[in-house]
Amino acid sequence: MSEEIQTQAAYWNRESGAFQSIYSHEKSALANLLDRVFRKDMYKRFEFTIEHADPVSGRTFLDVGCGNGLYAIELAKRKAARVTGIDIAENMLQLCRDNAAREGVSGTCEFIHSDLLEFGSSVHSDVSIGIGLFDYISDPLPVLTKMCQVTKDRAIVSFPRLWTWRAPVRKVRLFLRNCDVHFYSRRRVLTLMKEAGFAQQEIVRVGKLFCVVGHVSPPVA
Repeated sequence: MSEEIQTQAAYWNRESGAFQSIYSHEKSALANLLDRVFRKDMYKRFEFTIEHADPVSGRTFLDVGCGNGLYAIELAKRKAARVTGIDIAENMLQLCRDNAAREGVSGTCEFIHSDLLEFGSSVHSDVSIGIGLFDYISDPLPVLTKMCQVTKDRAIVSFPRLWTWRAPVRKVRLFLRNCDVHFYSRRRVLTLMKEAGFAQQEIVRVGKLFCVVGHVSPPVA
């Protein structure tokens, strides 16, 4: 793995417990309230992703940067045929496996320690997901291109918006934790999706994010 990926992996290994607590609500009542206010976009992008993943039943999914398995497990619970999650942080992957076992979907989910560009699977998935992924990648085009290449139908991805009050605050906060973060204009997102090979894109502003559906082939009218 590159030095950038190793640095990011170290960060997420340290932060895995804190990340898990955002979705499990294993915090004080006040902390949970603050999460609902200041992390509202995280919950909204989850709703966007699951909505645009339909139909789920019987289809295959690749979750790139799967974190604690939130998306993969939800898709498995909705009767996906197979969900493969990949992540660069071993601690995150252990959370995935523990959470999948707790939800009774371990048989449908597989979690692999890998970066997408090193992921050697020859099996293409119907849908690929990259949520909260491109925040932390300095050169997103090769990753988007690989997502397009290993996807049969569509990719669902998110990008943090550039011109928001939160962008500089988040930049400084994560810099102090030795984690670089990147922000995007609408024009850059559309350019990246086209250059990656997606035939058509749907881009929606979700709070301080862009949520995007990239179609490998033009949708049938």
